[in-house]
Amino acid sequence: MGRPRSFDETAVLDAAAAEFRVHGLADTSTEQLCKAAGVRRSSLYNAFTSKDELFVRALERYASVFRERRAQVAADDRLSGAERLRALIEGVVEEERAAREQGHAAGCMFVQTRMTPGLRERDERVARLLDQDQRELLEGFEAVIRAGRMDGSIREDADPREGALLVATVISGLRVTAQAGVEYGMLRQIALSGLHSLLA
Repeated sequence: MGRPRSFDETAVLDAAAAEFRVHGLADTSTEQLCKAAGVRRSSLYNAFTSKDELFVRALERYASVFRERRAQVAADDRLSGAERLRALIEGVVEEERAAREQGHAAGCMFVQTRMTPGLRERDERVARLLDQDQRELLEGFEAVIRAGRMDGSIREDADPREGALLVATVISGLRVTAQAGVEYGMLRQIALSGLHSLLA
């Protein structure tokens, strides 16, 4: 009979995702992961077998957390469509501001993974998670843009698909720009400027 795990698996996955989203898979060491999660190397590998397996599990957890956060904002019908888009953008900018106070960018595990050549080909689960996240992200933004067209806060001629791609591009660009050290105020200005063409 195996010994019970002495750590919270969800907390370990969250800690791992926080490292992977900033540094990527290749540049995140096992030592970094152990330190961030507060566990020993043997415990980490007993639970997850390899760094690659931990990465996939952390990506699944990361997707779940951010899917729920986005859905809560996107479904908030107390806000106009434009206000929901602003809230989604502001959430990203605020996360980057808080991370900058800790001396680094918040990063994005999906952006990092998409920018790493060959990573999606190494494991079909990674490809599936990337495709699922992109699909759900765009569908959610499209729904918000349609709601904004109906309530008059988003231009009536705004194409939901094109608008969704614009918002997704702005958010991904924010993550990369934050990695370059651009300060909070400028990030926010860039983000809101990116939304301007959609607003009524």
